[in-house]
This record gives sequence, structure tokens and C-alpha cells, in this order.
Amino acid sequence: MRRVAVLAAGAFALGLDAYVMAGLLPGMARDLGASEAAVGQSVTAFTLAYAIAAPLFAAALGRARPRGLMVAALAVFTAGNALTAVAPGLGALIAVRAVAGAGAGLFSALSSAAAARLVPAERRGRALAVVMGGMSAGTVLGVPLGVLLAEQADWRATMWLVTALGAAVMAGTALLLPRLEPAGAAAPAERRAALLLDRAVAPVVGVSFLAAVASLGLYTYLAPVLADAGGVRSVVPHLWAWGLGGVAGSLVIGPLTDRFGRLRGTVGAIMAVLVLAQALVPAAAHLHPAAAALPLLLWGAVGWALQVPQQQRLLGIAGERRGGVAVALNNSALYLGSATGAALGGAALSAGVPAGVLPWAASGVAAAGLVLHLATARPRARLRAGAGAGVREGAREGAAETR
Repeated sequence: MRRVAVLAAGAFALGLDAYVMAGLLPGMARDLGASEAAVGQSVTAFTLAYAIAAPLFAAALGRARPRGLMVAALAVFTAGNALTAVAPGLGALIAVRAVAGAGAGLFSALSSAAAARLVPAERRGRALAVVMGGMSAGTVLGVPLGVLLAEQADWRATMWLVTALGAAVMAGTALLLPRLEPAGAAAPAERRAALLLDRAVAPVVGVSFLAAVASLGLYTYLAPVLADAGGVRSVVPHLWAWGLGGVAGSLVIGPLTDRFGRLRGTVGAIMAVLVLAQALVPAAAHLHPAAAALPLLLWGAVGWALQVPQQQRLLGIAGERRGGVAVALNNSALYLGSATGAALGGAALSAGVPAGVLPWAASGVAAAGLVLHLATARPRARLRAGAGAGVREGAREGAAETR
């Protein structure tokens, strides 16, 4: 598990880079002479590039050794953030955020698959949770500190911090991560597309996409949402609440799924709480700014917890040879959903829609994800609790769906 910690450190840097932008939008907009909605499209560029890079390169470079690929991905990620720190205008900012997103997407897909290979099958949930915990820690610890640094200096100083972290993790990955054999020959494009259309894989990826539209897309505009709904001036305490929930959810969910299984039921419960938590944000903020912390805590917890059982299901369904590509497709769906949510939120704000309305829309999207899950996750006999239960459930689900 100590080897997995190296991957978690990389996830920390990715989490900070992806989510700190929500707190930097006002300062970036003033500096670049653009609206917050326009600068928010840099988040769309990052997440869209992430979504494309994850499945494309993870599958096409299947013959290469994972450690070398991860070092190269981190080099691209670090370069993209350095260029972000010196971006002279909005157009350049959007372009270099896409560069950083491409590096982040490749590293994320490879690190999830590598984490699963570094531990025995019965500890897979814990390993995935550690990596996910690294990303959530980047949010709960890194994002408020990054926003504080931006308030004391400027947003460019925060991006230099992200650049330094990326460089440090790149060096650590090269020196500390053990050599892993290549995942296998690159799958033809038609086979990768077929995996996405697989009737067992597609609904899982679809739920991840809708959850990301709701959760990550709304998070991009958390500052204007809270300002509109409750007159919140400083979003930092609320970022802490969301991030603390994320750390708790991502760390607790792994051992639970390893021990008890019930992946489909867990996903359903998580999506139901996400629907409720997002719907409560405007009302709680209107009641009192501090009251918004509770739904934000729940939202962060379930939003981060979701992907551990989702990834376990995909690894079990797709099997050893295709599991890495399936996880990459799921990561792609996450960031494609985030890009979609950020784009739709920015368009709504530009059209004059009050920011306080966005949580209601996000809750509706999450409800659609819950309906999709309930409609496609067939009930199965309860599995016995114990080591590897989550892995066995995913494998049984895949076998049942292919009969």
C-alpha cells in the first residue's frame, strides 16, 4: 500500500489543479478582463482534454510501461500549469488549460489501473480509495490554501504552487514507483468503442457521467451560487466543508466495499444522497450561510465516494485485459461530465439565470443518474461479506450481463 501512496500524491496534485479554479475565478476574471462565466470555460477546456486523453492514450499506449507513461503525463501536466501561470489573456489560458488537462487525464487513468495491480484483489477497493483520497485531499487541503495564497498574492502564485507540486510528484514517480509490465497490446479503436457500447459497461459509465455533470459542474460555480443564494462573501469555509466530506467519503468507502460488497446498492444510495444534498444547498444558504456547510459536506462525501464502487464494478465486468480501458472510459466520462456541467453552468449564467438556481438543475441531473442506475442495475442474490466481496460482485455482474 506504500507504493500506492506515490500514486495518491499525484492524485493530490491533480485534485488541487482541477478544483482550485472554482475559488480563483473572481481574481482571474478581474486580471484578464473577462467575465467569470468566460473564465469558467477554462475549466471546460481542462476537463474536456482530460476526458479525451484518458481513454485515447491509455488504450493506444497499452504496450508501453506504465511508469514511463505516468512520468511523461506528469511532465505534460506540469508544463501546462507553468504556462497557465504566465498566460497573458483568456485565449491563451484556455489553450494551456487543455494541455494540463491532457496530462492529468492520462496520469489519472494509468494511476487507477496501476493501483489495482499493485495490491491483491481483496485489497483493491482500499487501493482505489487511497488514490481517490489523494485527489480529495488535494481539494480539502490544497484548494483552500491555494485560494488563500491567491488572496494574499494573486492567482498566478497559486498556479506556480501547482506547477511545483507536479514537478515533485513527477520526480517521485520516476524514483519510487516499481516497474510494472505493460497492460497489453493496444486495443483497436473499434474494440474500444465496443467496450463503451457494452450493455454492462455503458450504464455504469453513463451514471458516472451524469453524476459528474451534477457534482463537478456545479462545484465550478460554487462561489457565485453561494453569493446569490445566501450572500456568502468568502467561499473558503464552504470549500473546506465540501472537501472534508470528500476526504471522509473517499477513505471510508473502500474498506466498506471490500468487506461487504453490495456495489449496486451502494451506488444507488450514494446517488440518492447526492440528489438530496444538492437540492438543499440554496435553501440552507438562504437560511444562514453557515447552514450550507451540512449539505456541502454530504455532497462532497458521496460525490467522492461514488467512483470507488463504480471502478470496482468496471474492473470486475471488463476483466483483467479490458479493465484498464474500462476505468479510463469511466475517468473520461467523469471529466466529460465536468466539462459539460461547467459549460452549461457558464452558459446559464451568461444568459442571466440566477446562480442560486444552478443547484436545483444539478440535483435534477443527479436524479436522472439515479434513475439510470436503478433501471439498469439488475438485482442479484446478496453476496456474503468478506475479503474481495466487491471484486466478486463486479465479476458476477459482468458474467450475468454477458449471458
